[in-house]
Amino acid sequence: MTVRSTTLRLPSRSVNPEALGPFRWGEVGDNIVLTNDAGEWTILPPAEFKNFLAGKVEDGHPRFEELRDRGFLRADLDLEEMARKIRRKRRYLGAGPHLAVMITTLRCNQSCVYCHASRTDMHRTDTDMSLETARMAVDHAMKTPSDYLCFEYQGGEPTVNWDVLKFCVEYSRERNKQERKTLDQSLVTNMTYMTEERANWLVDNNVLVCTSLDGPEHVHNANRPWTGKKAAAYESVVGWIKYFNQRYIDRGLDPELWHVDALMTTTRRSMENWKEIVDLYVEMGIRNLHLRPLNPFGFATRTWRAVGYSMEEWLAFYAKTLDYILELNRQGVQIMEGTAATFLKKMLTPDDPNFVDIRTPVGSGTGQICYGFDGSIFPSDEGRMVHGMGDPIFKIGHLSDTSFEDAMTHPTVRAIAAASYLDTLPQCESCWNAPYCGVRPLHNYMQSGDLFGQRPNTPKCEQHMGIVGILFDRLAKDPDGTVASIFRRWTVDRPRLLDVPSGS
Repeated sequence: MTVRSTTLRLPSRSVNPEALGPFRWGEVGDNIVLTNDAGEWTILPPAEFKNFLAGKVEDGHPRFEELRDRGFLRADLDLEEMARKIRRKRRYLGAGPHLAVMITTLRCNQSCVYCHASRTDMHRTDTDMSLETARMAVDHAMKTPSDYLCFEYQGGEPTVNWDVLKFCVEYSRERNKQERKTLDQSLVTNMTYMTEERANWLVDNNVLVCTSLDGPEHVHNANRPWTGKKAAAYESVVGWIKYFNQRYIDRGLDPELWHVDALMTTTRRSMENWKEIVDLYVEMGIRNLHLRPLNPFGFATRTWRAVGYSMEEWLAFYAKTLDYILELNRQGVQIMEGTAATFLKKMLTPDDPNFVDIRTPVGSGTGQICYGFDGSIFPSDEGRMVHGMGDPIFKIGHLSDTSFEDAMTHPTVRAIAAASYLDTLPQCESCWNAPYCGVRPLHNYMQSGDLFGQRPNTPKCEQHMGIVGILFDRLAKDPDGTVASIFRRWTVDRPRLLDVPSGS
């Protein structure tokens, strides 16, 4: 399947501009995709596209009402309605960070082949966040103007510094009695330091749990070896996923909503076991499988020859795995691909999911903020990782002397926003995928030393266009609407129990 964007000029002799509304277009497979700033889209065969350009889609034409209602025809074009749709899509602008990443420690007892977290060995207690730093970080994060805030605990392995993690959960909830935000708590853990006492506390306190599960035992253990211990990482993580999921059931919670989420990072070994990975997630009751390519950070850059691949190879793996997931859905199995779900929410609903990495501008510093173990402040966790590799460019302050307002308006945050605003970036501004895409300036910087980079030449551009192109292609080849029905089901969010202030 070919996926192409184009900035080529349309042949003037065959175009009737007076009949057309604003649109972008590109080739996806054998069809033409039209999109606009409101996120509306349609798929046209080449012959229908030519008729559309020539102004031959008029009242009475079978596609007239669809193209008119989606804003692609000038006839009865409701600009106020288009503006309303765009405002709704971009309502995250100015809302403030809703994600506060807390690095409770850099210590970790796994040595993952793709690690980019600047981990330290287990004896390095000097890389633990102190209680005082934790208190300052919570106070700082609670100043966000956002009505919703999620504290996400990362590391290293965050449960190594259990007392500080527990303090942050309890202290932020105490603070929230005055702030009255909708508050969430999320733990990203490799499960190696989990105990029954800790697991029960997390369940009883409604802390959402996310772990890493890269696939079957031989894949997971090869990707995520456990240092200094003979016990296999796979056995530990699978055992604790089962434990948590059973505890949710024991508490009478809906297992469709309450279950451990997991992340999968793709290495070359993963590509050889694509079906086994999906089957394992289904067996474990994990409803959301995120197929993630490697990031250009940390250890992965030094081991790329052994674990890496081209984006073309990854997209072939992605398409094959997605099709298998769709087939399972046709059989009644409930599992979805997480990255597809993010894009589908942009494509099939009037709202943007506000996923900080895939929006315009990117959420670094404006949708999320990260607090290092030592009180350093970064616009994102990836910025903290770059700092850990010896480059301080993304550090935007320290809790001892940087206010929340100063952090949000830091020149680095402004530069990241400017470098990720699609409407002003060459070729992005006219790309058919612009309503659904997002630029990561930090990735550009890591690959080329330039925040702006050359977006069409980056792996992330190829990845995003490839995924959305695959989704459009599957929708175009969906005569009975089964795929569209599955995709729409993936866009439905049923919220779990959150910390909501009483009376709100």
